[in-house]
Amino acid sequence: MPSIETSSTLAELVTVNPGLARELERRNLDYCCGGQRTLAEACSEVGLDPDTTATELEWVESTPAGDWVGLDPAALTEHLEETHHVYLKEELPRLAALAAKVRDVHGERHPELAAVHDTFMELRYELEPHLEKEEQILFPMIRELTAADEALEFHCGSLGNPIRVMLMEHDAAGDLLVRLRDLSGGYTPPGDACASYEALYVGLAALEEDTHMHIHKENNALFPAVLEMEAARQA
Repeated sequence: MPSIETSSTLAELVTVNPGLARELERRNLDYCCGGQRTLAEACSEVGLDPDTTATELEWVESTPAGDWVGLDPAALTEHLEETHHVYLKEELPRLAALAAKVRDVHGERHPELAAVHDTFMELRYELEPHLEKEEQILFPMIRELTAADEALEFHCGSLGNPIRVMLMEHDAAGDLLVRLRDLSGGYTPPGDACASYEALYVGLAALEEDTHMHIHKENNALFPAVLEMEAARQA
C-alpha cells in the first residue's frame, strides 16, 4: 500500500497511479484542469480532510503508470492523436445521435433530457474545432520544436500563446462536463430507462473519464514540457 503525501499534486498522483483518477473524481477533486493543486489544497476547497482522504486513497489498488509517461513532447502528441483524438472522433457523432434519439423518445417524461442533449452538443462543438487546431497548428509546431537544436520563430510567437488558448478551451470543456454530470444525476438512468437511455449515460460517463485523462496529459505533462523546452532552446 503506497504512501500518499498531502503535499503531492493531484496531477502527480494520477500520473503515478492512474487508478486514482476515478477516486479523485468521486470526491470532486479535479486532477486535470486543477491538477497543479496539492491534495491538501484541493481537499480544503471541497471540505474534505486531507489526511483522511490520503489514507483512503492509499487503499486504492495501484495500477501501472501509462505508457505515455516519459514520452518526449513530439511522441506525446502522437499518442494523444492516436488515442484520445481517435476516440472523440468516433464517440462524439455516436453520442450526438443517441442523445437526440433518447430526448425524442423520453423527453416528455424526462424534460431534463433536452438540456442533456443541448449541453452535449455544446461540448461537441467545443471539442471538434479544438482537436483540429491541435492537429493542424499546435502539434506540428511542437514536433518541429522537439526536432530542433536551436530556438525557432513561429507565426504565433511563443508557443505559450496557443497553449494559453488550449488551456482556456480545456476549462470550458471541463465546465460543460460538470453541467452534464449534474443534469444527468451523475449519469444515473431512471427506472424506466430503455437500453438506448442506459447506453447514452454509460457513453457520457466514459466520455467524461477519457476527456479528463486527455486534458490531464496535456495540461500537466505536454504543455509544461513544451514551455520548458522552448525556454531551453532560447537560452
